[in-house]
Amino acid sequence: MRGNNDRRGKGEILIRKEEVVEGSHHGGSWKVAYADFVTAMMAFFLLMWLLNATTEEQRKGLADYFSPNSVLSHNSSGMGQPFGGRTAFSDGAMLSDLGTPQVTVGQQPVLDDVQDDGSDVVAQPRPHRDDSKSQAPDLGGRPPPKPARIAPKAAPVDPAPATVRPPAAGETPRKPTEAELRAEVQRREKEEFERAAQQVRDAVAGDQRLAELAHQLAIDTTPEGLRIQIRDADREAMFPLGSAVLNEKAKLLLQKVASVLARMSQDISIAGHTDAAPYAGTGFTNWELSADRANATRRLLVDSGLQESRVRSVTGNAQRDLAVPNDPLAAANRRISIVVLRSVQPQSQAP
Repeated sequence: MRGNNDRRGKGEILIRKEEVVEGSHHGGSWKVAYADFVTAMMAFFLLMWLLNATTEEQRKGLADYFSPNSVLSHNSSGMGQPFGGRTAFSDGAMLSDLGTPQVTVGQQPVLDDVQDDGSDVVAQPRPHRDDSKSQAPDLGGRPPPKPARIAPKAAPVDPAPATVRPPAAGETPRKPTEAELRAEVQRREKEEFERAAQQVRDAVAGDQRLAELAHQLAIDTTPEGLRIQIRDADREAMFPLGSAVLNEKAKLLLQKVASVLARMSQDISIAGHTDAAPYAGTGFTNWELSADRANATRRLLVDSGLQESRVRSVTGNAQRDLAVPNDPLAAANRRISIVVLRSVQPQSQAP
């Protein structure tokens, strides 16, 4: 009885079992897609390789072979045969001959290699391998022509300037010394300065508007170089009194000078000069006035075509360097000096 009561006092125990039913197999479909992809890639790379490894005739033959209109077209094929007349077993069929250099053997005789030691060497012609006795011309009993002679190589040209005096017959040529090179450069520069001076004079003389200023132009050669001076004259001043503004005639004269200087290569120095008359203004002297006039000249020359990089110096000398020392108030003391500097200074002036 007790056992039955104990069994009724406890709850019932339920055991639940779940049965797992496997679905259809779906793990192999991606493999098929991947295999198709790999196959397509292999076909693509095979196509690219075939395009690169075949010639134009072979590709045309392939196109004719797969053409639905004419499988074996003799009119379209490059060789009149399928695949351009080539097969996979032909020599070089799988290699492209595009860009292969073509060597054409000429019929001229090939000369044996000889060493050129400066002497006259007779080069014996070597017959071509394709030449035969039947190709030899019939000279009719005349002796064959003399073989060609190889001339000796010419001596290399010395880049240095030639000596002042060319070597005489039988004399061994030599390189010029430094003194000879300096003298040669100075000689050429002297000729260039003389041409430039004459060109400036001709340019001024050819303009009727500058006829009154021709006597104010002074050109000479100094140890520094070619000096071109434009001086004031009585009642003919380049600048108004106490001013650094050029008048129209002075501008025209400087433009003629600039057209000649622009064709040269030497550096330029510009200096302004005044007379000994003191400047009336306070805080402004002949030093500032001469420097302003020199700088105004520089601007006009540059605007007229002179390269600004060639201007080495612009100075104002006031009345320290008078052109007429005996008359400090002379109009000729008021001037602009333009010097074309030498590229090589004279030996006495070299530092």
